[in-house]
Amino acid sequence: MIASIYTQKNRIKLLIVIMALLIGAGTVVYTNLLVRKLAEREQQLIDIYAKGLRFMVSSETDDNTVFIQEEIIEANKSVPVILTDGEENVMDYKNFKLPEGISEKEKAELLKDEVAEMKAQHEPILVEFGEGFKNYIFYKDSTLLTQLRYYPYVQLTVIFCFALMAYFAFSYSRKAEQNRVWVGLAKETAHQLGTPLSSLMAWYEYLRSSEKFQHEPIVEELGKDVRRLEIITERFSNIGSVPVLKDENIIKVTRAALGYLEGRVSKKVAFSLNADFPPHIPAKVNIPLYEWVVENICKNAIDAMEGAGSIDVNLSLSGKNFIAIDIRDTGKGIPKNKIDNVFLPGYTTKKRGWGLGLALAKRIIENYHNGKLFVKWSEVGKGTTFRIMLPR
Repeated sequence: MIASIYTQKNRIKLLIVIMALLIGAGTVVYTNLLVRKLAEREQQLIDIYAKGLRFMVSSETDDNTVFIQEEIIEANKSVPVILTDGEENVMDYKNFKLPEGISEKEKAELLKDEVAEMKAQHEPILVEFGEGFKNYIFYKDSTLLTQLRYYPYVQLTVIFCFALMAYFAFSYSRKAEQNRVWVGLAKETAHQLGTPLSSLMAWYEYLRSSEKFQHEPIVEELGKDVRRLEIITERFSNIGSVPVLKDENIIKVTRAALGYLEGRVSKKVAFSLNADFPPHIPAKVNIPLYEWVVENICKNAIDAMEGAGSIDVNLSLSGKNFIAIDIRDTGKGIPKNKIDNVFLPGYTTKKRGWGLGLALAKRIIENYHNGKLFVKWSEVGKGTTFRIMLPR
C-alpha cells in the first residue's frame, strides 16, 4: 500500500513534466505558425515596396510619383530596408536607428555590416532603374517579427522553470509528509513502549532482589531484554526529536553493534570487522541510532543469505571529512533495476515484512547524521555492499 502511494506520486510528477512539455511544444508550434504568416506579410510588403520603386522611376506623372512615395514607400514603418547600387554601395536606407553623433564613415561601415546580415537572412530584390542600372533592395525581419520568433523559447523557459519549481515543491511536500509520519510514528511507539517497559523494569528489580530467584539465569536474561527495550525506546525517542551527535570511537561502537547481533543469530553467519585507521579518529554519531542502522542492514543481509554466510564490515577514511563503513554480505544480491527501490518505504522482497528497515536507516544517516547511505556494489548470486558515510 505504501509503495503504491509513492509510485503514484512519482507518476504525478512525471505527468507535471509531460504537461509542461506539451504546453511548451504547443506554444512553439503555434508561434512559429504566426511567425511564418507575419514573415510572408513582410515579404509581400517588401515586394510592393520594390514594385513601387520601379513604377515611380518609370512613371511620367508627378501625381503618381507622389502617391507611390507617400502611400507605398513611406507606408513601410517596420521592416528595415537598404537600397544599394549594383556594387552593393548604400544609396538609401529606412527603419534603422543608428547611433547619434557618428561620422559618415562609421555610418557607412554600420550599414555595410547590415547589408551583409540582410544578405544572409533574405535574398535581395533586384530593381532596375533604367536600362543597365541595377539596384538591390536588402531587408531583414522587423523587430516585432524577431521578438515573436524568440518569444516561444522564452515562454518555454519560463514554463520549464515553473514546472521545475512545481516538481521540487511536490518533492519537498512529499518529504515533509514522510517526516511527519516518521516523527508521529516514532513518538507514538516510544509512548506505547514506555508503560509496559516501566512495569517490566519493576518486575525485574523485584525478581533480582528476591532470594527465590537470585540464582536463576532467566532473571539476568530478562534484565538484558529490559535493557534492550530501553535502547529501542531511546531510539524511537531520538527519531521523534533532534538527536544529540557526539564524537565517538566509531570502531568500538560498530564492534559493539555487531557483537550484539552475533550472539543472537545463527552460528552459520560469520562476522568480521576491519579498520584501516587508528581508533582515536572519531565520527559524530548518536550511538543508539547508529547501532540501529547497522542492525537493520545486517538483518537484511542475514535474510538475503538465508541464515548462512559472512558479513564483512570494513571502516576506512574517505577524504578529509568522512569515514566510510562498508557492510558486505554473501547473499542473493540485488538486481540492477531494483537497487533504487531498496530504500523506498514499503519495498520488501520478504513475504512477511514492512519494508521500513532500510528506509529508516537511510533517514537516520542522511537526515540526522548529515551522512550518506547507498548501495556501493551488488551482483545477483554474489552479494551486496552497503556504504555508510559519516562526517568526521
